Amino acid sequence: MNTLIAITGLGVLCLLFEILNFRKAIVPITIIGLLAVLGITFSEFNAPGSHYNNMIVVSKFSSAFSALFIVLTIFLVALAHDFYEDHKTKISDFIAIKIFMLAGAVAMVSFGNLAMFFLGIEVLSISLYILAASNRLNVKSNEAGMKYFLMGSFASGIILFGICLIYGAMGSFDVIEISENSLSAELPIWFPIGMILMTIGMLFKVAAVPFHFWAPDVYEGSPTLTTTTMSTLVKVVAIATLYKLIAELNLIPSLENQDLLGTFKTIVVIITIASMTVGNIMALKQNNVKRMLAFSGISHAGFMLMTLLSISNSAGNLLYYATAYSLAGIAAFTVILYVCKNRDNEDIANFNGLSKNNPLMAAVLTAALLSMAGIPIFAGFFAKLVLFNQTIQAGYLVVVIAAVINSIISVGYYFKLILAMYNKEPNEEAAKTQFVFYAVAIVAVLLNIILGLFPSAVLDLLG
Repeated sequence: MNTLIAITGLGVLCLLFEILNFRKAIVPITIIGLLAVLGITFSEFNAPGSHYNNMIVVSKFSSAFSALFIVLTIFLVALAHDFYEDHKTKISDFIAIKIFMLAGAVAMVSFGNLAMFFLGIEVLSISLYILAASNRLNVKSNEAGMKYFLMGSFASGIILFGICLIYGAMGSFDVIEISENSLSAELPIWFPIGMILMTIGMLFKVAAVPFHFWAPDVYEGSPTLTTTTMSTLVKVVAIATLYKLIAELNLIPSLENQDLLGTFKTIVVIITIASMTVGNIMALKQNNVKRMLAFSGISHAGFMLMTLLSISNSAGNLLYYATAYSLAGIAAFTVILYVCKNRDNEDIANFNGLSKNNPLMAAVLTAALLSMAGIPIFAGFFAKLVLFNQTIQAGYLVVVIAAVINSIISVGYYFKLILAMYNKEPNEEAAKTQFVFYAVAIVAVLLNIILGLFPSAVLDLLG
């Protein structure tokens, strides 16, 4: 709870700094504030409890994922200074929106009541609608904002309808009461229907097939820093929240009581395999790097959905995969921000000869893409390994076979970008690289490699 209050206070402070004309101090003070909030989150890790009539519940799961969200937000705020250098009067607004979005993300994994869960979703979503359309003079950004707003509104409506059905079945929004009543033999059919509607709404947020159509256009049209936010922070928030919903509300036992568990797991298997396959095959055809990584994100959503097949013991594996994926994503998008700064598009041709112009940035992007592809020594390899091992133990060998095939397919489009950097001549002379790009990219890649070498550092947190 202290984490949520501190984040909200930091967001208000960002707005006050603009009023007091302390614009230059906003980014460093926000980063220092987020590091302090990270310390508060760690202090709550071994102090579980509930607050405000169980509206917010602090647990190891919520604290671990909140810490990940805060680390990702630190990277995003650090990148904001150079990205918004042409909008100096608006930098406080953009950073405050990101901080309030973080508050929504923390609420989404810390809810003890479905009202707080929905409030968290709306705070996060409204912030993103604004950021997606924040480049007002760009038609693509306007289109991305409108598309995301419409799709997000429909998804929120479906989730709200699901919450209403659950309330109708249980007479409560409280997660503990719902989970206790869900084990009843005479469970109303409205409960599983409500849970399935909420799951569908969250699959929209995750951008899993067949609810993924908005993602490539929105990723391409949004400002690149907003795309970075969607691809890393927002995706792991959505998947963690979906996992918590199904685990905390005892969906699996309730479906077992109604003889619907087999059907649910079959649907999860189909969505998982479809997300991995469609994402990778569509990514092969892309020449725009942001669209390519949008389809890559759909594929990674499929990998993370594998944790739903053994929900009782996969929280640690989900945290590890989400951490590995998001750190690689931050590193990759930092290089994209550097290369495509002051350009009209994000085509692969812009990356031609990057290894000659800026060897360090080329090496960082290569490392990030290799991690996403699942190549040792990076955390992405070990994340897939533990996920495959857990899924085989759960008895879903077919899903693992599909995942291995898709990992091989993904190498094709990742290497298309890597070959452009190393095998082609540069189009123009190297642009000057800001220190912050180097700092964020190198720290993200180093953290990814460290977690690859010491996976137990994350896996054991929720073990």
